[in-house]
Amino acid sequence: MRAPLSVIIPTLESAASLGPTLASVFEAVEDGLLGELILADGGSSDAIAELAEEVGAQLIIAPQGRGGQMAAGALAAQGDWLLFLHSDTVLSNGWTAAVRAHMARGRKAGYFQLRFDAEGFAPRFVAGWANLRARLFGLPYGDQGLLISSLTYGQTGGFQDIPLMEDVALARALRGNLRPLQATATTSAARYQQQGWFWRGTRNLGLLAQYFLGRSPDKLAKRYQNRRQNQ
Repeated sequence: MRAPLSVIIPTLESAASLGPTLASVFEAVEDGLLGELILADGGSSDAIAELAEEVGAQLIIAPQGRGGQMAAGALAAQGDWLLFLHSDTVLSNGWTAAVRAHMARGRKAGYFQLRFDAEGFAPRFVAGWANLRARLFGLPYGDQGLLISSLTYGQTGGFQDIPLMEDVALARALRGNLRPLQATATTSAARYQQQGWFWRGTRNLGLLAQYFLGRSPDKLAKRYQNRRQNQ
């Protein structure tokens, strides 16, 4: 009998930094939960192909863009359940038990509790707000991971090939069908540290508000890219 879980990780020039993420995923191999690991790559020039072969992962090449890459990975997946993880996310020890317990309760989608790989008030505050937002409004971001049955994924239409907000778009389609998992996803704080915790957090809230007001992800992405280039 095939193991039920397909893990899908979108990658882009990630081969050198993917080790901790893969190490945490491989807990599912020992547990008998992992049926396949899929790296959905956006056209990297690094050693991602060699890494995929080394760890026994299936490598899917797709046009660059996290939403489209994850959609391509899901299309290739064979598992009854899909787990989408960002390439800089590390799952806590024992996450497989939390996933199994969630699967046993039905077909609702699940997400992990967010932490950052940094100490101090700002990382705790931003992670705490993210977890509260996910609980109150059903809006976990992609760096919290997404566990979803392949049936539910298909019914919602899955990830859209858009340059921003692919995680929010799917979370909105899943409204009322998302539950927190009793395990943690620790993600990189590098972008917050580079750009500033306040600025990055304010930027994320601003983008989210504009998206809810109907501004297209393409325009939001273009505006954000222009602002970064002008800094």
